[in-house]
Amino acid sequence: MRLARPTLVGLTALALAGGPALTTATTAAPATGPATASPAATRADSHRPPPPRDPVEVGRGGAVSSVDPDATRVGLRVLREGGTAVDAAVATAAALGVTEPYSAGLGGGGYFVLYQESTGETEVLDGRETAPAAMPRDAFIDPETGEPYTFFPDMVTSGVSVGVPGTPLLWERALDRFGTYSLREALAPAAELADRGFVVDKTFNLQTDENAERFAAIRPTRKLFLPGGEAPSVGTVFRNPQLARTYRMLGKHGTDLFYRGPIAEQITRLVQDPPTTAGTDLPVPPGFMEQSDLNRYRVLRGNATEVRYRGLRVLGMPPSSSGGTTVGEALNIMRHLDVSAADPVQALHSYLEASALAFADRSAFVGDPAYVDVPVQQLLSRGFGAERACAVDPDEAAAKPVAPGEPDGDYDGCPAGAHAPTDDHEGLSTTHLTTADRYGNVVSYTLTIEQTGGSGITVPKRGFLLNNELTDFSWEFIRSDPNRIQPGKRPRSSMSPTIVFKGSEPWLALGSPGGSTIITTVLQVLMNRIDLGMTLPEAISAPRAAQRNEADVTAERTFTDLYGRALRRYGHTFIPPGDPGTSASEIGAVAAIELLRGGRMLAAAEPIRRGGGDAGVVRPQRP
Repeated sequence: MRLARPTLVGLTALALAGGPALTTATTAAPATGPATASPAATRADSHRPPPPRDPVEVGRGGAVSSVDPDATRVGLRVLREGGTAVDAAVATAAALGVTEPYSAGLGGGGYFVLYQESTGETEVLDGRETAPAAMPRDAFIDPETGEPYTFFPDMVTSGVSVGVPGTPLLWERALDRFGTYSLREALAPAAELADRGFVVDKTFNLQTDENAERFAAIRPTRKLFLPGGEAPSVGTVFRNPQLARTYRMLGKHGTDLFYRGPIAEQITRLVQDPPTTAGTDLPVPPGFMEQSDLNRYRVLRGNATEVRYRGLRVLGMPPSSSGGTTVGEALNIMRHLDVSAADPVQALHSYLEASALAFADRSAFVGDPAYVDVPVQQLLSRGFGAERACAVDPDEAAAKPVAPGEPDGDYDGCPAGAHAPTDDHEGLSTTHLTTADRYGNVVSYTLTIEQTGGSGITVPKRGFLLNNELTDFSWEFIRSDPNRIQPGKRPRSSMSPTIVFKGSEPWLALGSPGGSTIITTVLQVLMNRIDLGMTLPEAISAPRAAQRNEADVTAERTFTDLYGRALRRYGHTFIPPGDPGTSASEIGAVAAIELLRGGRMLAAAEPIRRGGGDAGVVRPQRP
């Protein structure tokens, strides 16, 4: 039996009571047989309510947390059949490619953090997209005007924004090295889901409608995601037999089909010559990808970042992600500040100031380590954290942007001056999942195609969208910028899959979508759980704010209602994260698992944001 979400207490409960009414979630529902009439079939003959979402469940035998109940159920099915956390993570991610096609899928990339019980080691896989070898440094400049392309919708909807996808190869490498399932076995449940279909909810309908102009400009995208010329109606069943066939082909033939075979040829043609609809007003600039870029793509294996905080070990994703270094540095700063449950307003002031300082250093020092000498060890050192903490006034917010520090090993003062932050173009529509199995393995996995709907370019007859990740590069070419455009380079990311340990044992695994607010979301949930005494469901539900070294704090309305007046006395000012009623009006969408005593697990997801997530365990128990 699914358990009701625990009652929240104190300010968190008040925040939820006054929270915004957000959209209901995308879900799956059984439908009769695969579609045959069209590439994407919707059933309008019977409208169904989406299956319920359960944001919290406690039990044994393994756990899965994601933004979608279909995906969570696929992962739990794998665990019940004896699969590992890695097997379940790949199967869950493939299912998200069906029900969350605008957030993740075969055309994107991501970061995979795994704890292996058999070795006691934490492994990381970097499946981030790469720039084509022929990509020039002025790729984002319109040759007709000499000015940068307009970001939305022109640059987002383009071939030039498409990076070489890493997701298919990451799935294959993760299973080969750490799993027990074959790629065919891991993709089979998602292929069944794509054939069967899922019930369209308000979130899927809204995201489609918000991108209708972009989708209509690309012929295969219009055909797949705008059947009849409109967004699929709420309550109808959306099927994607094209994607089902693609999953089965990859399962049978492996990812060489994607990186060296006919799919590689298709992707290359699409990027170089996007298939625009006759009469569209969007320019849809072509890109520079060659098939050789796909041929030489590699998933990278590395070492997790690590910091110690309040007696815990916090492990995260190293560069090309900035998640592990920025979360870790902010925690190192916060350990020297007043962050306690005794004064939540003071704790939030410290959190916001630490975030700004860490973001300044992220902008100045973090990029793809194959191209940039990233001082990871110094950024995460206690000495650097202490030096940065001395720049925090306990009674007053610093003027933003703050200057970067000097992670040089000589820490005896506070830097001064100002530093303009790099423009943030990271899309919000990433997704995250967390899995744990009965054997003691844990996975935290964040994956994306960047913008909602990625580049807007669907691969014909394959059923998936291509990413627009290259817009994560800095648009202005400055030689000292670690995130400037370079051929073959991985753009800096904020994805922050994280695993926290008590001693040598994993205790908490989490992550989130949300562009650069991923970092602040993970950081704030950690503070809520570790410092402010909240349970994991409370820590996830609590109102959020993000300070990314900008003049204003981006804050949810519930956060401003609760803490705005008190924090304004420190000098903080606030802006909302997006227009109310749009898919960008929330900060993050956490999926997490906490490992309890006696082998029990608490799986937790969002109760409201992004329509609410879904968390489950193999054998539910009452707390």
